[in-house]
Amino acid sequence: MPTLKMQDVRKVFGSGHTMVEALKKTNFSAESGELIVVVGPSGSGKSTFLTTAGGLQTPSHGEVTINGNNITQMKEKKRSNIRLHEIGFILQASNLVPFLTVDEQMELLDKVKTNNLSGDELQDLYQSLGIGQLRDKYPSELSGGEQQRVAIAKGLYSDPSFLLADEPTASLDTDRAFEVMKMLQDLTKKRNKTTIVVTHDTRLLDYCDKVYAIIDGEIRLQQQGAVNLS
Repeated sequence: MPTLKMQDVRKVFGSGHTMVEALKKTNFSAESGELIVVVGPSGSGKSTFLTTAGGLQTPSHGEVTINGNNITQMKEKKRSNIRLHEIGFILQASNLVPFLTVDEQMELLDKVKTNNLSGDELQDLYQSLGIGQLRDKYPSELSGGEQQRVAIAKGLYSDPSFLLADEPTASLDTDRAFEVMKMLQDLTKKRNKTTIVVTHDTRLLDYCDKVYAIIDGEIRLQQQGAVNLS
């Protein structure tokens, strides 16, 4: 059974002559152990797809099911609980609390959720992301790339079933971007997670199991190595 399923999902903003169909009728599924990349240009609907799949937005039509739970019909409190325990978000905005150090960002998660990574696992994660020396720094003291790497660590720290990443390598140089994708690939396979990355960066496609392209809110499966964004 798919761990994530979107059935006849649409997302519409506005109405009448101001209506925008940000996500056209979408049928999509993902399994544990899959790393899926959704590629498309800016404004194509990538972020709407990701936030709808992760329950941050409610679809205008259709259903989103996570691990057999139809989150579309849930009240916000229960949907929020699903997000907390099942989904790790890595968003374009680093989503860091400005008055907390890097270590304190993780400690905040400990206050609301158990079964996060162990201390040793967290240190290994810091080292793999090259942020071990930044543990006592505040977000304002970090570069854009460093903030992004901390945001990635924060998304992984809760050990979620799903990883949903919106342009996770946007602020990283090429070598670090490849390192991050290799880490996401290893994590997906070794811990049997479901990882979905939306990006405009076609350099990342070698790391994934499936490639989808999204254009003007319409998503379609592509052959890896032959992505057509026209």
